[in-house]
Amino acid sequence: MLTLIDLLFPRRCPVCDKPVKPAGALICEECQETLTVVKEPVCMKCGKELSDAGREYCFDCARKKHFYDRGISLYRYGSVRQTIYRFKYAGRREYAVFLGREMAVYMGRQILAWKPDALVPVPLHPKRQRSRGYNQALLLAKELGRHLEIPVLEHWLVRVRNTRPQKLLDGKERQNNLKNAFKIGQNDVKLNVIVIIDDIYTTGSTIDEIAVVCRQHGVQKIYFAALSIGTGTG
Repeated sequence: MLTLIDLLFPRRCPVCDKPVKPAGALICEECQETLTVVKEPVCMKCGKELSDAGREYCFDCARKKHFYDRGISLYRYGSVRQTIYRFKYAGRREYAVFLGREMAVYMGRQILAWKPDALVPVPLHPKRQRSRGYNQALLLAKELGRHLEIPVLEHWLVRVRNTRPQKLLDGKERQNNLKNAFKIGQNDVKLNVIVIIDDIYTTGSTIDEIAVVCRQHGVQKIYFAALSIGTGTG
């Protein structure tokens, strides 16, 4: 049922960014078909698609040690690149309602099987969050947590260094860029199993750095669920 708000301020489609058709929906019917969901076979570590079903790990995970246990992602990054750009940098926070719901639909069973104590969004540095107005990972986590009835901890993990954007750096620079960037903000909250929530998984440097900090504070199992992932070399 359409509300007055829907009529005055129609929701934007997360793909074409035009008012959604039909009105009141979360995405245009034809636009949803352009989103490419990650499909098997996938890397048993990071969840990246593999070209060879006989392999267990992608090229990156076969040669690099990760500090998280396992991860999954919803979309191929190429199919949602513009959506994520507007979601992060153009104020389209409303996209989170659709994107978080889709994460729950496609990845909810696996996330629940991990039996997490909480969802932990990748934090932004306060300066960057003030500039942007919100943290897109937190918005996704809240929608996902609402659908799956899992607590979301907004302040348990904090970012204490305003690092350079990871997209501007290569692999080694990404690792160095994130050194000592995170810390636990609520030492009185003890967790055994967490799922880190982010919008993009590329090399895993961000998730790894967070995982190291979390393990130092007693977290036993660390997973991640990302909205999108690159294809890389499988």
